[in-house]
Amino acid sequence: MAASGEPQRTLRRIPRTPVVKKERKNQLPYALAVVGLVVAIGYYLAAGLGAPKSAFVWIVGVALGLTLQRSRFCFTASMRDPVLTGGTNLTKAVVVGLAVSTVGFSALQLGAYFKAGQLADAMKLSSLDPVGLHTVVGGVLFGIGAVIAGGCASGTLMRMGEGFLQQWIVLPFFVAGSLIGAATWPLWKVALLVRTDSGVYLPKALGGFVPALLVQFGMLLALWVAADWWGKRGRT
Repeated sequence: MAASGEPQRTLRRIPRTPVVKKERKNQLPYALAVVGLVVAIGYYLAAGLGAPKSAFVWIVGVALGLTLQRSRFCFTASMRDPVLTGGTNLTKAVVVGLAVSTVGFSALQLGAYFKAGQLADAMKLSSLDPVGLHTVVGGVLFGIGAVIAGGCASGTLMRMGEGFLQQWIVLPFFVAGSLIGAATWPLWKVALLVRTDSGVYLPKALGGFVPALLVQFGMLLALWVAADWWGKRGRT
């Protein structure tokens, strides 16, 4: 009720603006054109240049890029998301990927070991790198840069293909940093007391492939369980 002497106010309803849905364009012709271009380049590499290995690498690279784009797979996000958003789906995906790659690489190393009967032949396929203070320093520097850039190497390349301008800016500096790091590695090697024989090969350290694989898969399982618990914790 309005007070006496005061004009009665009426509420006006503001008409809603109808939401116009944009018609989605059919992108099938573009997809077919891209597939045709990929096949043509692969055929040219294999038949035109006589480099079937390059054609195989080209096809595998395109397939991996498509897989990364559709899955939104990124190593940096797997470490960043649990802290920022509490999501651990990518973290668990990385753990599963490491488990699958462990099976493949272990099979190759076991094949070399059974063929020659020496662990040294299996170690040649493992690409051992020294572990030390430089690992921590490099990991921290790379982690800071990856978070600022918004992705790791694979994520940067994938988002470049999607047209993200930031990643096109990141790539030249990524390459420049890698070149500077490679050129100054002798200096870092002396400053951080890097020992070239400090690489850890689990089958050698634990006395065989069986205990090494048990430790490897046990650690991966523990990481997966912890990531799953952390993700469910954030939703409760």
